Amino acid sequence: MLDPNLANELPGGLDPAVTSELAHSSAAALVSRARHQAPQDPELVQRILGLVEQEGIEALASLWANAPAESLPGALWRVFMLRHWVCHAPQLAADRYRQGMAHHEVADAVAGVAHPPGPDEMCQLADLVLGGMFAGELDVALDRAAGFARVVATGAAFEADLVDPSAPTQAAEITQAAASLVGTADALQRAAARWRAGVLD
Repeated sequence: MLDPNLANELPGGLDPAVTSELAHSSAAALVSRARHQAPQDPELVQRILGLVEQEGIEALASLWANAPAESLPGALWRVFMLRHWVCHAPQLAADRYRQGMAHHEVADAVAGVAHPPGPDEMCQLADLVLGGMFAGELDVALDRAAGFARVVATGAAFEADLVDPSAPTQAAEITQAAASLVGTADALQRAAARWRAGVLD
Protein backbone atom coordinates (compact mmCIF):
# COMPACT_ATOMS: atom_id res chain seq x y z
CA MET A 1 0.00 0.00 0.00
CA LEU A 2 1.25 3.48 -0.83
CA ASP A 3 0.84 5.67 2.23
CA PRO A 4 -1.70 8.41 1.27
CA ASN A 5 0.32 10.98 3.24
CA LEU A 6 3.43 10.07 1.27
CA ALA A 7 1.48 10.30 -1.97
CA ASN A 8 0.31 13.80 -1.06
CA GLU A 9 3.89 14.90 -0.50
CA LEU A 10 5.10 13.84 -3.93
CA PRO A 11 5.77 16.84 -6.17
CA GLY A 12 2.66 17.58 -8.19
CA GLY A 13 0.86 14.55 -6.77
CA LEU A 14 0.77 11.18 -8.49
CA ASP A 15 0.72 11.07 -12.26
CA PRO A 16 -2.53 9.43 -13.47
CA ALA A 17 -0.51 6.87 -15.39
CA VAL A 18 1.38 5.95 -12.21
CA THR A 19 -1.88 5.72 -10.27
CA SER A 20 -3.33 3.42 -12.94
CA GLU A 21 -0.22 1.23 -12.91
CA LEU A 22 -0.36 0.97 -9.11
CA ALA A 23 -4.03 0.00 -9.25
CA HIS A 24 -3.55 -2.73 -11.84
CA SER A 25 -0.30 -4.12 -10.44
CA SER A 26 -1.55 -4.23 -6.84
CA ALA A 27 -4.82 -5.94 -7.85
CA ALA A 28 -3.00 -8.47 -10.01
CA ALA A 29 -0.45 -9.20 -7.28
CA LEU A 30 -3.13 -9.66 -4.63
CA VAL A 31 -5.27 -11.98 -6.73
CA SER A 32 -2.34 -13.96 -8.10
CA ARG A 33 -0.68 -14.47 -4.72
CA ALA A 34 -3.92 -15.39 -3.01
CA ARG A 35 -4.99 -17.87 -5.67
CA HIS A 36 -1.53 -19.47 -5.57
CA GLN A 37 -1.16 -19.63 -1.78
CA ALA A 38 -4.75 -20.05 -0.54
CA PRO A 39 -4.74 -23.87 -0.85
CA GLN A 40 -1.69 -24.04 1.44
CA ASP A 41 -2.69 -21.12 3.69
CA PRO A 42 -6.42 -21.20 4.54
CA GLU A 43 -6.07 -18.13 6.77
CA LEU A 44 -4.82 -16.02 3.86
CA VAL A 45 -8.33 -15.43 2.52
CA GLN A 46 -9.51 -14.37 5.97
CA ARG A 47 -6.68 -11.84 6.14
CA ILE A 48 -7.70 -10.47 2.75
CA LEU A 49 -11.32 -10.24 3.85
CA GLY A 50 -10.12 -8.04 6.71
CA LEU A 51 -8.24 -5.61 4.47
CA VAL A 52 -10.88 -2.92 4.86
CA GLU A 53 -10.81 -3.19 8.63
CA GLN A 54 -7.00 -3.23 8.69
CA GLU A 55 -6.19 -0.58 6.11
CA GLY A 56 -9.41 1.43 6.05
CA ILE A 57 -11.70 1.78 3.06
CA GLU A 58 -9.92 5.03 2.14
CA ALA A 59 -6.66 3.15 1.57
CA LEU A 60 -8.32 0.79 -0.89
CA ALA A 61 -10.14 3.69 -2.50
CA SER A 62 -6.84 5.47 -3.10
CA LEU A 63 -5.69 2.45 -5.09
CA TRP A 64 -8.73 1.09 -6.88
CA ALA A 65 -11.73 3.45 -6.77
CA ASN A 66 -10.82 5.29 -9.98
CA ALA A 67 -9.94 2.20 -11.98
CA PRO A 68 -12.22 1.36 -14.93
CA ALA A 69 -15.25 -0.64 -13.82
CA GLU A 70 -14.40 -3.58 -16.09
CA SER A 71 -10.80 -3.91 -14.93
CA LEU A 72 -9.48 -6.20 -12.20
CA PRO A 73 -8.90 -3.37 -9.70
CA GLY A 74 -12.29 -1.87 -10.58
CA ALA A 75 -14.01 -5.21 -9.98
CA LEU A 76 -12.13 -5.76 -6.73
CA TRP A 77 -13.15 -2.31 -5.53
CA ARG A 78 -16.81 -2.96 -6.25
CA VAL A 79 -16.87 -6.33 -4.50
CA PHE A 80 -14.99 -4.95 -1.49
CA MET A 81 -17.48 -2.08 -1.32
CA LEU A 82 -20.46 -4.44 -1.54
CA ARG A 83 -19.04 -6.48 1.34
CA HIS A 84 -18.28 -3.33 3.33
CA TRP A 85 -21.88 -2.12 2.93
CA VAL A 86 -23.41 -5.51 3.75
CA CYS A 87 -21.28 -5.97 6.87
CA HIS A 88 -22.19 -2.50 8.14
CA ALA A 89 -25.91 -2.68 7.27
CA PRO A 90 -26.80 -6.39 7.20
CA GLN A 91 -30.43 -5.89 8.21
CA LEU A 92 -31.01 -3.29 5.48
CA ALA A 93 -29.28 -5.57 2.96
CA ALA A 94 -31.47 -8.49 4.02
CA ASP A 95 -34.66 -6.43 3.86
CA ARG A 96 -33.91 -5.13 0.38
CA TYR A 97 -32.82 -8.56 -0.80
CA ARG A 98 -36.09 -10.12 0.38
CA GLN A 99 -38.06 -7.38 -1.39
CA GLY A 100 -36.21 -7.95 -4.64
CA MET A 101 -35.65 -11.69 -4.86
CA ALA A 102 -39.12 -12.62 -6.10
CA HIS A 103 -38.63 -10.32 -9.08
CA HIS A 104 -35.17 -11.60 -10.04
CA GLU A 105 -35.30 -15.36 -9.66
CA VAL A 106 -32.32 -15.97 -11.93
CA ALA A 107 -30.15 -13.37 -10.20
CA ASP A 108 -31.25 -14.76 -6.83
CA ALA A 109 -30.20 -18.26 -7.91
CA VAL A 110 -26.82 -16.98 -9.14
CA ALA A 111 -26.21 -15.04 -5.92
CA GLY A 112 -26.83 -18.20 -3.89
CA VAL A 113 -28.25 -16.61 -0.75
CA ALA A 114 -29.63 -18.96 1.88
CA HIS A 115 -33.41 -18.61 2.26
CA PRO A 116 -34.90 -16.92 4.09
CA PRO A 117 -32.14 -14.31 3.94
CA GLY A 118 -31.38 -12.58 7.22
CA PRO A 119 -28.52 -10.36 8.41
CA ASP A 120 -26.26 -13.35 9.19
CA GLU A 121 -26.86 -14.84 5.75
CA MET A 122 -26.00 -11.51 4.14
CA CYS A 123 -22.64 -11.33 5.93
CA GLN A 124 -21.88 -14.97 5.12
CA LEU A 125 -22.64 -14.41 1.46
CA ALA A 126 -20.47 -11.28 1.34
CA ASP A 127 -17.52 -13.22 2.74
CA LEU A 128 -18.12 -16.19 0.43
CA VAL A 129 -18.31 -13.99 -2.67
CA LEU A 130 -15.23 -11.93 -1.86
CA GLY A 131 -13.35 -15.01 -0.71
CA GLY A 132 -14.27 -16.73 -3.96
CA MET A 133 -12.28 -14.15 -5.87
CA PHE A 134 -9.14 -15.42 -4.16
CA ALA A 135 -9.81 -19.10 -3.51
CA GLY A 136 -12.34 -20.15 -6.13
CA GLU A 137 -13.46 -19.34 -9.66
CA LEU A 138 -13.10 -15.58 -9.95
CA ASP A 139 -15.70 -15.22 -12.69
CA VAL A 140 -18.23 -17.17 -10.61
CA ALA A 141 -17.58 -14.87 -7.66
CA LEU A 142 -18.10 -11.82 -9.87
CA ASP A 143 -21.33 -13.25 -11.27
CA ARG A 144 -22.58 -13.98 -7.74
CA ALA A 145 -21.78 -10.43 -6.66
CA ALA A 146 -23.59 -9.12 -9.72
CA GLY A 147 -26.65 -11.25 -8.97
CA PHE A 148 -26.70 -10.04 -5.39
CA ALA A 149 -26.40 -6.39 -6.43
CA ARG A 150 -29.20 -6.78 -8.97
CA VAL A 151 -31.61 -8.32 -6.46
CA VAL A 152 -30.84 -5.67 -3.81
CA ALA A 153 -31.25 -2.91 -6.42
CA THR A 154 -34.72 -4.20 -7.24
CA GLY A 155 -35.62 -4.31 -3.56
CA ALA A 156 -34.37 -0.74 -3.12
CA ALA A 157 -36.47 0.41 -6.07
CA PHE A 158 -39.59 -1.10 -4.49
CA GLU A 159 -38.66 0.49 -1.16
CA ALA A 160 -38.38 3.89 -2.84
CA ASP A 161 -41.94 3.49 -4.16
CA LEU A 162 -43.17 2.87 -0.61
CA VAL A 163 -41.54 5.92 0.92
CA ASP A 164 -43.99 8.48 2.26
CA PRO A 165 -44.79 11.06 -0.47
CA SER A 166 -43.87 13.73 2.05
CA ALA A 167 -40.23 12.53 1.93
CA PRO A 168 -39.25 12.95 -1.75
CA THR A 169 -35.59 13.48 -0.91
CA GLN A 170 -35.38 10.11 0.82
CA ALA A 171 -37.13 8.40 -2.07
CA ALA A 172 -34.74 10.03 -4.54
CA GLU A 173 -31.72 8.87 -2.52
CA ILE A 174 -32.97 5.28 -2.42
CA THR A 175 -33.73 5.38 -6.15
CA GLN A 176 -30.22 6.66 -6.85
CA ALA A 177 -28.75 3.87 -4.70
CA ALA A 178 -30.77 1.34 -6.70
CA ALA A 179 -29.51 2.78 -9.99
CA SER A 180 -25.91 2.66 -8.74
CA LEU A 181 -26.33 -1.00 -7.78
CA VAL A 182 -27.67 -1.84 -11.24
CA GLY A 183 -24.59 -0.19 -12.73
CA THR A 184 -22.40 -2.19 -10.37
CA ALA A 185 -24.15 -5.43 -11.35
CA ASP A 186 -23.68 -4.69 -15.05
CA ALA A 187 -19.99 -3.87 -14.56
CA LEU A 188 -19.34 -7.02 -12.52
CA GLN A 189 -21.02 -9.21 -15.14
CA ARG A 190 -18.89 -7.67 -17.87
CA ALA A 191 -15.78 -8.15 -15.72
CA ALA A 192 -16.69 -11.82 -15.28
CA ALA A 193 -17.01 -12.22 -19.04
CA ARG A 194 -13.63 -10.55 -19.53
CA TRP A 195 -12.04 -12.92 -17.00
CA ARG A 196 -13.43 -15.93 -18.87
CA ALA A 197 -12.03 -14.46 -22.08
CA GLY A 198 -8.64 -13.99 -20.42
CA VAL A 199 -8.61 -10.21 -20.87
CA LEU A 200 -9.46 -8.89 -17.38
CA ASP A 201 -6.43 -6.98 -16.15
